[in-house]
Amino acid sequence: MSVEVVTFGCRLNTYESEVMRNAAAKAGVEQTVIVNTCAVTAEAVRQARQSIRRLKRERPNANIVVTGCAAQTEPQTFANMPEVALVAGNDHKLQPEFWADQRRTLRGTLDFGAEEKCRVNDIMAVKETAAHLVDGIEGRARAFVQVQNGCDHRCTFCIIPYGRGNSRSVPMGEVVAQVRRLVERGYREVVLTGVDITSYGAGLPGTPKLGKLVKQILKHVPELARLRISSIDSVEADADLLDAIADEPRLMPHLHLSLQHGDDLILKRMKRRHLRADAIRFTEHVRRLRPDVVFGADLIAGFPTETDEAFARSREMIAECGLTHLHVFPYSERPGTPAARMPQVPHVLRKERARLLRLDGEAALRRHLDGQVGRKRRVLTESNDMARTEQFTPVRLAVHAEPGTLINVTIAGHDGKQLLAA
Repeated sequence: MSVEVVTFGCRLNTYESEVMRNAAAKAGVEQTVIVNTCAVTAEAVRQARQSIRRLKRERPNANIVVTGCAAQTEPQTFANMPEVALVAGNDHKLQPEFWADQRRTLRGTLDFGAEEKCRVNDIMAVKETAAHLVDGIEGRARAFVQVQNGCDHRCTFCIIPYGRGNSRSVPMGEVVAQVRRLVERGYREVVLTGVDITSYGAGLPGTPKLGKLVKQILKHVPELARLRISSIDSVEADADLLDAIADEPRLMPHLHLSLQHGDDLILKRMKRRHLRADAIRFTEHVRRLRPDVVFGADLIAGFPTETDEAFARSREMIAECGLTHLHVFPYSERPGTPAARMPQVPHVLRKERARLLRLDGEAALRRHLDGQVGRKRRVLTESNDMARTEQFTPVRLAVHAEPGTLINVTIAGHDGKQLLAA
């Protein structure tokens, strides 16, 4: 065993895990498991700790290095674990020189105290994000490209800015060069990812926005078959991005929206920058531009002070925005955030409301699947028998196909969760 990476959380973490895997391997790091953590919820942190204990039992001779957002926001939690050899902050983890510096340490028998284990700096002092080139992500049909990191907003429930720092962007030329390199290696689809990608460009010369970046990629990499963008904040969607959605067939018709809730008072207490009507207006406008578009969304159940009436308005948003793919989270208190000091909804009620939202999401997905039956779709194969449509809907293939290829299929039916190809 040389370097193994266990990843929790978002697409950006998936991308960064591959950067770390490559950097640590090139530095000669051996017998090491890197755990790339998530801090979005207390449950994510609990799962990371549980995984660390299990990994040490299964690999007693391995050094376990913990990094990611949870390691950045609560390093002592992991440094106090006897199973952990080192705790690396989010800035350090992507630096080849960090892994080179740690190679000798990780080769030895580690007997550090909790303070000695920590390699975590002030993430708010980090001002730039470099392009970290990877040749794709092992075992995946699509490739991810980080275009931005950090967040300048301070939603009252969110700990992520304290794990990622303030917003900073990768220059357009570097992004385009990386996309071109991935296409040359055979990838048909690229996903642009970051923490708050619709804030892209604020610190770059000329302050280009995400829409301009999308247009530049599609212009300068004509061989790219499919381009996707990860979760966006609809109030930050610029005119060029809307133009690209309307006019660029290679930009996939699937947008995942950071909505969080459907009640105006709750949205204000979350310190979101949109109201209910803004979200509805945005989805209606984009659907006029691109009738085949499908929307996903993040929704939080049981936010502090959420009444039955406020929750009902959040459920109604699913139909009013025409949402199809939902990510539902029961609210989780994160220490140090303003929402953690607000009057809390009981945990049992949070879980029940999250369950109801998920049922609503399952019904919305079934309606979408019903509408796909009999249609012809061009899909990207992810494995021998699984693929995704342009709208990111999963398809079970009737005939095996080579992963990473684009094929045309006719949709014969569905099983309530995925489409079934004829």
